[in-house]
Amino acid sequence: MPESSVPSRTLLLTGAAGGIGTLMRGLLPAYGYTLRLFDATPIEGEPTAVTADLGDKEALREAVDGVDAVVHLAGISLEAPFEKILRSNIEGTYNLYEAAREAGVRRVVNASSNHAVGFTPLPGPGGPPVPVGTPHRPDSFYGLSKAFGEDLAQLYWDRDGLETVSVRIGACFMEPTSVRMLSVWLSPGDAARLLVAALSARGVGHTVVYGSSANTRLHWDLSTARALGYVPQDDSEQYAEKLLAEHGELRPGDPDHDLLGGSFCVDPPQWPY
Repeated sequence: MPESSVPSRTLLLTGAAGGIGTLMRGLLPAYGYTLRLFDATPIEGEPTAVTADLGDKEALREAVDGVDAVVHLAGISLEAPFEKILRSNIEGTYNLYEAAREAGVRRVVNASSNHAVGFTPLPGPGGPPVPVGTPHRPDSFYGLSKAFGEDLAQLYWDRDGLETVSVRIGACFMEPTSVRMLSVWLSPGDAARLLVAALSARGVGHTVVYGSSANTRLHWDLSTARALGYVPQDDSEQYAEKLLAEHGELRPGDPDHDLLGGSFCVDPPQWPY
């Protein structure tokens, strides 16, 4: 189990105007972090935020200069044409890692996704949880980009010594909005706790973790996240009665029942995920 260390205090938060980024802007400073914000969308009330996309290599170099670590949330978060995924999620993540390497940044926490392994069959009742070591089985161009991001992080650790925790995020919202989300929901509070653990644990090399709360209906393995020091405090089950009354239980033959990536595994993907 990695030893805990003094957390890095100055963080570059990419994707700071996005859904998760906005939540983390409100939560991470309470843990003692100073945030430098980066997003292609201007952030109201944040005049010092860097407004640029991941294709702007010079802006990235300036953004990483002097930070201790990067929380990389930027990119397209739903399925999109491959050309857009390529530019934002694949080339953009490469640009971010190159800038971090050149600046001597010690650690990246990279937003991966459960969709990197989306075609993995879900266990039946009482079956073992889906392990972190399951082979990549992306369910979309989006999932493919997240599998690339994990492999890129491994390369930068093996070749350059740049540590990464890749977090296969489930669904981070204030509350779950579908029956599938009862299994994969990551509360904002637990998301902050997981990021803090990923930033402050020692000896992570390249560690892959699933990102969810301690849900009663959880179907993947949180052991590597817990080994970092993550102690989830929330459970989606408080929302189950309402969601089941609205939508009913998932049934065999429904991708949300059968496959880890759920509705991403159909063409075109169906929302919400």
